[in-house]
Amino acid sequence: MKTEFLSHLSEIQKYLKTEQELNILHSGHIGDLIYSLPVIKELSKNYRCNLIVNIGKPAQTHAYKHVSGNLLINEKLYSKLLPLLQKVSYLNNIEVYKNQKIHLNFDLFREFPFELNFITVRWYSHLTGVFPDFTKPALQVEPHPVIKDKVVIIRSFRVRNSFVNYSFLKKYDNLLFVGLPDEFEDLKRTVPNLEYYDAKDFYELAQIIKSSKFYLGNQSFGFALAETMKVPRLLEAYSDFPVVHPIGENAYDFYFQEHFELLFDKLYNS
Repeated sequence: MKTEFLSHLSEIQKYLKTEQELNILHSGHIGDLIYSLPVIKELSKNYRCNLIVNIGKPAQTHAYKHVSGNLLINEKLYSKLLPLLQKVSYLNNIEVYKNQKIHLNFDLFREFPFELNFITVRWYSHLTGVFPDFTKPALQVEPHPVIKDKVVIIRSFRVRNSFVNYSFLKKYDNLLFVGLPDEFEDLKRTVPNLEYYDAKDFYELAQIIKSSKFYLGNQSFGFALAETMKVPRLLEAYSDFPVVHPIGENAYDFYFQEHFELLFDKLYNS
């Protein structure tokens, strides 16, 4: 397996030396796809980059209450993701995978000959040898025309830190949850002043996060957007699978309640 994987890496380097246009395959999850954008942006300085999205590939392991179920990306998620991808200026083209020739297979990170417990955004650098400045935004969207200056929150049922709870948020105003309805109902039990908004697609979701006072959440698609846009952000860290780390200014993570409350207050009053 190690030998086969290394041969794939050599093939990638061959294409980077010989091609001017690259077909880049990604099957998801959607957060993993967003985390690939910094490397694609860096590649776009020298190549025309086409993103090929593989819909319906089965997940190797089932993530608890994951929005895509047993698939990495399903049709519904792709339809919500496409309006956002179409706004990414350095993507030459976006297509659904239909046996096109692939130059860079970004699914290969799932075949690394070691554990994946290191920072997600660097997976694609270790596949390509391309290392962008991860402190810079790789995703630009227009601010939301109406929803502004909210503390935008998503807390999925996965990767929750048992050392913290969110009940202290009830003393703060302008809290907007933008995740799934059952996630909202779960958090509203302890934060009764929490508001809810169901974005029509992931471009609008990105606009809301872009326009936020700051973003709060655990490892999820929402945090991938906040991290890639470099909005002020606060991550509920998870020690069992620590693959997401805030990089850059106004970016923090917490494991323990006291630090959570201090950092939240710092961002809220900045």
